[in-house]
Formats: sequence, structure tokens, C-alpha cells
Amino acid sequence: MGEKIWLIIPAWACTMTRMRKLVLSVLLFSAAVLARERPNILFIAMDDLNDWIGCLGGHPQTLTPNLDRLAASGVLFTNAHCPAAACNPSRTAIFTGRSPHRSGLYENGQKMREVLPDAELLPQYFRKHGYWAGGSGKMLHYFIDARSWDVYFPAKEGEDPFPRTLYPEQRPVNLPRGGPWQYVETDWAALDATDEAYGGDWLVSKWVGEQLTREHEKPFFLACGIYRPHEPWFVPKKYYAPFPLEDIQLPPGFKEDDLDDLPPAGKRRGPNRYFAHIREQGQWKKGIQGYLASIHFADAMLGRVLDALEKGPHKDNTVVVLWSDHGWHLGEKQHWQKFSAWRAVTRVPLMIRVPKGVQGLPQGTKAGSVCDQPVNLLSLYPLLTELAGLPAKVGNDGPSLLPLLRDEKADWKAVSLTFLGEVGSYGLSARDWRYIHYANGDEELYHIAKDPHEWSNLAANPEYAKRLAILRARAPRSFVPLKTAKVGSRPALRWHPLTTKPAPASRPDGNAFDVAFINRGEAPVELYWMDRSGHPKSYGLIAAGKIRHQQTRPGAVWLIKTEAGRARGYFSVGDRTARAVIPAP
Repeated sequence: MGEKIWLIIPAWACTMTRMRKLVLSVLLFSAAVLARERPNILFIAMDDLNDWIGCLGGHPQTLTPNLDRLAASGVLFTNAHCPAAACNPSRTAIFTGRSPHRSGLYENGQKMREVLPDAELLPQYFRKHGYWAGGSGKMLHYFIDARSWDVYFPAKEGEDPFPRTLYPEQRPVNLPRGGPWQYVETDWAALDATDEAYGGDWLVSKWVGEQLTREHEKPFFLACGIYRPHEPWFVPKKYYAPFPLEDIQLPPGFKEDDLDDLPPAGKRRGPNRYFAHIREQGQWKKGIQGYLASIHFADAMLGRVLDALEKGPHKDNTVVVLWSDHGWHLGEKQHWQKFSAWRAVTRVPLMIRVPKGVQGLPQGTKAGSVCDQPVNLLSLYPLLTELAGLPAKVGNDGPSLLPLLRDEKADWKAVSLTFLGEVGSYGLSARDWRYIHYANGDEELYHIAKDPHEWSNLAANPEYAKRLAILRARAPRSFVPLKTAKVGSRPALRWHPLTTKPAPASRPDGNAFDVAFINRGEAPVELYWMDRSGHPKSYGLIAAGKIRHQQTRPGAVWLIKTEAGRARGYFSVGDRTARAVIPAP
């Protein structure tokens, strides 16, 4: 991909002085040519990875030699934060360059192409400017967006980013399901399988490695989506071996009374049913073990990719970027999962390595650099286009990180924002401080330099009123409303036709949400809720071809009858908003 430089030395140049001048001119010309050469981009994502990696010190027992070696070879950002506290809005923001509060995409249940039908994703933007774009694994939220890529594994036309993965036949394995409110993938186990037999991220790393070891006619944008440590925490047993259950340590950020100084909105956000259920089942340490094992597995898959790059022809002309879409609670703030504005979720690994000779950064990054400025993954889009010498894309919401790659101590005015699904709720990260604002006006303030686990909420302390005002002034003033997903984009509930057995009783358990009942028949049907005793209670007619929106809860059972009173079938509500399609008779 580089230009060849032919050096022909004329006879008149063969004096020492003239030779020195000529060699200097050739070296300067060579540097200019190298600086004009467009670099390859290796864009690596890990899913649900918090700061439990060696170089970030999040948990003393974690084993991440490959993450650590990548960090040591470039710039490690120790104060990097995600754009949103959930997969879909965070990944959408990264790939579009648009912040959730300006795009209107705040939740996992929304569809990117419904909210942003014309958005030009990173790979497509690079393709438009002469790059080959390929990818594998989860980069977007459970779809590929085929139009943005040249090649994908699995095939982009299927819009399924996951290769075959070995899961236990009988599930759950360790954590009994607490009820319909519980995500079915919340479970963990060591599998008796080789990496190759397991598949999943091993297949992703294999495919990406193959792309790194072959020649390309064009510079490439190559994406690698490593799914672990996303749930379920099923990985080969050799990754569990370094973490004996009896030695497992609880999260360093856990504090039993950590909710006492929170405002009402924080107290509601903190304790969730997952953590309570896990403790009731005696599974807390097993869960931590599963998370550590899954991180260790993901790190090993990263190692395969880095090794392929080092052994291949592109090691000296490839920018490497590694990030995670958001972090994860394992008991901190009495919380399990994500969906919070606390640092356990907002703070993510971010590592960037730039080789010498890249147009935007000819000197490359300095190995072992550490930057503690507050940065956001929104800044990756403008950074990469600048490094590649591409025109800046109009509408990017984040500042480029290039000044910090040049000098990790450079003056940096930006703060970092992480948005929650509730419009108007967000976390703001400065260098030494964090401010959390809830849509109802409740606030939290933490001095991270002294309180990295956010144990002491200072928002109500008059001594910090000035600091609170400064951070409030850095917050957004307006928010684009949440753009609701179309009914047809929601997951479908299973239709259970009735023959002889009656519909079961409801076992409602969890928060209410909307389910859209869609009558596909040519006659009206009547909607009934099955109460806890198994008796139907009418909620009215749904006309032929019409939709009825109904607030309901996990575990609810909804019976469908004909207008004449004949029971046809029922739906059992799961853990999220959905559509219930009533088929024609």
C-alpha cells in the first residue's frame, strides 16, 4: 500500500557534505510519503467490560495479560466513559458519532435504523473514502447493518453477528430463574469444551486474524466484536481454573450501606432484584467467578487477534483501538447489571495505539502513556477520520482525541456525558469529579480523586455548592425526546393456541411496560387478563386489523377469545416490551 522510493545518487553528490544534505532530503521526503499513507484501522469492542482489568486495577484477581500488553504499547485512558449505560444507545453513538441526547436513541428497545435511517456509520464512511470494511462479532446491538460493510462474518446478509456458540443443553445451570422478570441469560458455568469446540469469540478471533495476515489492495477498517464478558458467563473450564471459588474476593467497590446518602431517584436506581436474588441463592461469589473467567477468556481471544497482527504484514501501519460499550455492576450500590449512571457502569477500558508515519500523528503514540483526562467514546469517530486524513464528518458530537494522543497532559476542556434511558437523566464525568442528574431533579456529587467508588454523595453538602454549580453549568440544556420503536420492531410473544387445557393463571412480578396486541383476523376478538386465581377478566374488544396497547407486567397471561366467547389462545408476557400477534383463525 505504500509508495516505493527510488534513490539515485548522482556523481556530483558524492562529497560528504553533499551526501549528508541529500540523505537528509531523502529522509524528509520519505517521512512525508509515510505521513500521506492511510493507516489501517483495527477496531476492537468488548461487551459489558468494566474496569476489572489489570492495568485499570478494578479487581485484584483479574487476569488480563493481553489487555495489559495492548495498553502498555500505546495510550491507556483511565478516565474514559461510555455515551450511554446500555448496549444499543452506546454502540449507536459510537458508530454514528451522535450523542443520545441529540439523536433520540436512549434505550435498547429502540431500532437504530428507525431512529437514524440516514446515519453514515464508521465503516461506511471509511468505505466511501477508499477503505475496505470488514467485521465479525457484535459491533452493533444484535444486528450487522449489512449496507455499511464489504464483508462480515457471519455473512452480513443474515443480520446475525453471532457465529455458532456452545451452550449447555439444560439451563439454567447455576442460577435458578427468579421469575419472568429475570433475563434468561443471567447464568454462569464452566464448560467441558475446547476453545474451538466452544466457538463464539474463538471463531470471531480466527476470522479477524485471517484478515490481518493476508494482503489487502486497499487500506482496511476491520472490526472485531468480542462478546464476552456479556452474559451468559459460559466459557471453557480452563478459564475458570485460575479463580477457585473459595478464594473469590467481593468487588472492591461494594459497601453494604452505600445507599444511605442517595436521593430518592438514586435509591430506586440502585437495589435491583437481580442482586437480591443472587444473594438469596448463595451465588454471589459464583457470579464474580463467572465474570472473571469470562474476562479471562475474552482477553485470550484478544491475544489471538494481537498475535495475528504482529505476525502479519500490517503491524507497522495499523491503528489499534479497543473499547467496551459500558461497564457492569456486581453488587456495588446493591445493583447487578448496567443501566446506572455510576462509575461502575460509565467507566470503560479505552486503549489506542498509533504507529509512526500516520498522517494525523506522524510520531505515533508513545508506548506506556497514560491519560487521566475525562474522555468519551463519542470521540472515536472524529479521531479515526482525522488519523486517516479523511474529511471530518459533519454532525459528530464528540471532540477528537488527537490532542491527547500527541500529549496526554494537553489542556482538555471537555467533560464526558453518559445518558440513561430516562430522558433527562445522565452522569457527567470531569477529571476529579462526577455529577449525576436524574430527570426529576435529584442529584449526586462525588470527588473521584478521593472517593473512586462513589461512597460519599456530597450534593447536599453546602461546602461543595460551588463545585456543584460548576458541573451543572457543563451539563446539556436540551434533550431530543425518546423516539419510540415501531410496533413491528418489537420482539414477538409466542402465541399459545388452546385446545383442551385452559390458559394458566398470571404470576405478575416486576415493573409495568407496554405490550401491543395486534389482531390479524377479520373479526373482533376480546382480550382477557388471567388473574392470579386463573379467572379471566375482560379488558375489552380489539377490532379486526387493529392494535391495542396494554400496560402489563412480567408473568402476566393474556387470553384471547372470539366475540362469541370461544377461547382461542393466550400470550405469556416476558421481561420487556413486546408485540403479541393474534393470528387469523
